[in-house]
Amino acid sequence: MHSDRKLIEDRVARTLHERLRREIHTPVAALELSVWHVDGGLVDAEHGEPVSPQHALAQEYLPSRVGDAWGPAWGTSWFHLVGEIPESASTERLEVIFNLGFGDIDPGFHAEGMVYLPDGTVLKGLNPKNQWIPVDSRTAPEGRFEVYVEAAANPRIASPEGYLPTLIGDKLTSGAEPLYRISRADINLFDAELWELCQDLETLSELSRELADSDARRYQILRAIERSLDVIDLQKVHATASLARAELTEILASPAASSAHRISAIGHAHIDSAWLWPLRETVRKVGRTSANVVNLLEHNNLSGAADFKFAMSQAQQLAWLKDYRPELFERVKELIRQGRFIPVGGMWVEPDTNMPGSEAMARQFVYGKRFFLEEFGVETEEVWLPDTFGYSAALPQIVKAAGAKWFLTQKISWNTVNKFPHHTFNWEGIDGTRIFTHFPPVDTYSSDLSGGQLAHAARNFQEKGAASHSLAPFGWGDGGGGPTREMLARSVRNKNLEGAPRLSIESPADFFRAAEAEYQNPPVWAGELYLEFHRGTYTTQAKNKQGNRRSEHLLYEAELWSTTAALTAGFEYPYEALDQIWKQVLLLQFHDILPGTSIAWVHREAAESYAEIAAQLEEIITAAQHALAQGSEEPATLLVFNSAPHQRAGVPARSARPIASEPDIETLRSEAEGWLLENEHLRVAVDAQGLFSSVYDRDQEREVLSGPGNLFQLHPDFPNDWDAWDIDEFYRNTAVNLVELEWMRADGPQALLMRRGFGESWIEQRIRLAPGSKQLELSVTVGWYEKEKLLKLAFPLDIQAERSSSEIQFGYLQRPTHANTSWDAAKFEICAHRWVHVEEPGYGVALINNGTYGYDVSRQLAAGAKPGQPAGATIRASILRAPRFPDPQTDQGVHRMEFALLAGSDVLDAVRAGYQLNLPERRVSGAASVEPLVALDNDAVVVSAVKLADDRSGDLVVRLYEATGGRARAKLSTAFGFVEVLETDLLERPVAAKALAQTEGALELQLRPFQLVTLRFRGAGC
Repeated sequence: MHSDRKLIEDRVARTLHERLRREIHTPVAALELSVWHVDGGLVDAEHGEPVSPQHALAQEYLPSRVGDAWGPAWGTSWFHLVGEIPESASTERLEVIFNLGFGDIDPGFHAEGMVYLPDGTVLKGLNPKNQWIPVDSRTAPEGRFEVYVEAAANPRIASPEGYLPTLIGDKLTSGAEPLYRISRADINLFDAELWELCQDLETLSELSRELADSDARRYQILRAIERSLDVIDLQKVHATASLARAELTEILASPAASSAHRISAIGHAHIDSAWLWPLRETVRKVGRTSANVVNLLEHNNLSGAADFKFAMSQAQQLAWLKDYRPELFERVKELIRQGRFIPVGGMWVEPDTNMPGSEAMARQFVYGKRFFLEEFGVETEEVWLPDTFGYSAALPQIVKAAGAKWFLTQKISWNTVNKFPHHTFNWEGIDGTRIFTHFPPVDTYSSDLSGGQLAHAARNFQEKGAASHSLAPFGWGDGGGGPTREMLARSVRNKNLEGAPRLSIESPADFFRAAEAEYQNPPVWAGELYLEFHRGTYTTQAKNKQGNRRSEHLLYEAELWSTTAALTAGFEYPYEALDQIWKQVLLLQFHDILPGTSIAWVHREAAESYAEIAAQLEEIITAAQHALAQGSEEPATLLVFNSAPHQRAGVPARSARPIASEPDIETLRSEAEGWLLENEHLRVAVDAQGLFSSVYDRDQEREVLSGPGNLFQLHPDFPNDWDAWDIDEFYRNTAVNLVELEWMRADGPQALLMRRGFGESWIEQRIRLAPGSKQLELSVTVGWYEKEKLLKLAFPLDIQAERSSSEIQFGYLQRPTHANTSWDAAKFEICAHRWVHVEEPGYGVALINNGTYGYDVSRQLAAGAKPGQPAGATIRASILRAPRFPDPQTDQGVHRMEFALLAGSDVLDAVRAGYQLNLPERRVSGAASVEPLVALDNDAVVVSAVKLADDRSGDLVVRLYEATGGRARAKLSTAFGFVEVLETDLLERPVAAKALAQTEGALELQLRPFQLVTLRFRGAGC
């Protein structure tokens, strides 16, 4: 039998491929085709591309036929399909096959179609793995088949040769040549029995290949397959299919072992909200995928249909469905009520979780969970982020504060160095919160439930002996498509099959409940879930990062000043405007937009969106501040508005005061070898190359640097794969120090201006030391025209620090500066928000930024270090990259960014400086000082939001957190009256029955390290 094994396996493979599958559909009649090509020039609001079905169905269609070309990249063609049902086939099961020119490629990365009935009702989607259209009472009510197909000519961005630079990723540069040809359009007999035989044979042959040579079950299966193939007559497959199936009945009925691994399968279609397609196209992908799922749930009568359930994440995508396909949304809503279509995840999109700020991360849950609650009455309890590029250590606390308790991802299986040691565990965040977490061992979020994938899940599962249960999301994903009827057939055959894991379709919540009950003392993983891959996403498309950072802080300001003005100056709080802006910012945090890994079209639109967001928020902030500043009849003066959560220059946090005069004190003077910047705290020597030869802390009487600082370094940046995503470690093997200056000169009494050129690019830098300041301000403007290069800015510090601290949401994270273990070494590029800080006992230095997220912090010797000198810690900011795929013009152009080197600082100093750089003061002509609505007496307790409650009750909501990693006591006082104050979750729902007690008109707060607290002041302003 051993010698026959391969013979039988090859025989079944060829028989399936060349004969049986080809016979499932037998053509009985051709279709008459006509077409209307959408004019790409249609840009008006009503009929801009993509057009509505109502508009498209009313157009004049021209004759078309199989073989006709259609579709320039990103174009749309509408096909009208008409055909008479032959009387001889009127009692048979019929299906139309309509092939738009699909190649042998996974769904979602190629041409796609949506099928509509003649009244404009959605029927189902078409893709390379789903080319059939049912012929039934919906499509052929009187014996005449008629549908319309909206065909999207989405181009294949990645060529067969790999990820090569291409201009096809933007409609502005993609060209006008048609990409596709219609290859098939006919009415067919569908042989359901033969289709079921194919599923039987596929399931068993896949299982046999996964069993060991020594396993008798393998040979029992092969013998059964051989008998089945012997029975079938390849010239009469339709007549002999039932006989062939009968030979497999017994082998398919043999049950799985009681100890077999258990897999909970759930239908899914991970749809990237933008990636190798624009947002516009994602709206249609959501419609096509949802239509396919609804059709399977409502009309599939083949095997596997009865148990089918489907989970969909990303509230934004369901909101699109509501807005653009309302009739389909209503069908989805009914299936949700039945528990068959299941909202999961509870976030607005599946965002990047490294770069979004504190409030933005919270609002992802607020907007996502609220949509599911308001539209469906569903409280999602699991976080669903299968494809995001690493996970912030702040997430467990945020998840819990949002009312969720489980977390799922698959992405950490992509680690390139260290295999993650668990599949089910408790994940502990920076504040100590733990979340029950699962990584599906099937190692994909788009399983097809093949025998190979199910066997891999069972073999790979790392909790053997302690747990026996895992999850497998199945369905075509990334570009959408979802489950197919073939996948459902595999699910029913693998439900209880000897030699295979036991499989059942069930909701993610049911899986998590069962897994948690089974595994009551799982291991704990503390800290971030760092992805050892895609490290370039902290830097790629720098303007995305800056737009996001600026939008987050403008939203903070808009809410703060609108709330202050609403409670004290009769200002109308802009609920609708803020709501829409938040949703747009959250959408742009999707994990292929904010990380910079989408096509050019996506990033072009993101830049336009960020500009519009900034303009809208500036208008709101200006209106609110003017309403506050004009609150007195006193003569007008100039007020300074301080939005930051800490006092600065005599202006309390969240208040406005008359501006104090600023003496024009000189801190800059020329020296023989360069320039000197000096005030009462710092003395900074700048040499003739524009490098910092010394940063001397006069207060502590110590040198800050271990080598030349302010050093720009240029590296080659050509990773082995995934250009926009990856920075590979070998980039460090080669570096060019950019030390040549074109010129350097004074820029007033406190600043130095310099310019350096390299290649086709240039850097202009302004260095300023203000009187009385311990931070050195660095404004950087780069004209960037390099290709496949990485630009770094280095500051070697004379500080012996084994760890660096990087700001993350609601706190900070410490990471090693050494490479003692493979886990340490893999973190050669890290993410930080507003600051990175290194410290030895008693002394620290921080690098502050206003929109740069990528860094490396290491114990390497500085350039020019003296022999025997200790390494210290070097902070390097990743300024710009220049990958060529998927956007060949990534980051080309002029960029502006701000940094500050803060000497002699602790973490709290870095927190203050980070907020102040990102929330610059505003100066407004007015007459009255503005008092803060809320005041705190401990700077370690930071307010991240002041806003009116989302339910429009007029209640005030304040969110705050402990920022330094220690326990903190603080008094919170208010400048308004209120009925009571309640602690709430992120959705502003009370988490305790009792109101918080007050002492002498103030709240006494006691916070644990990094604790996040949301307070709701009921009846604010009364």
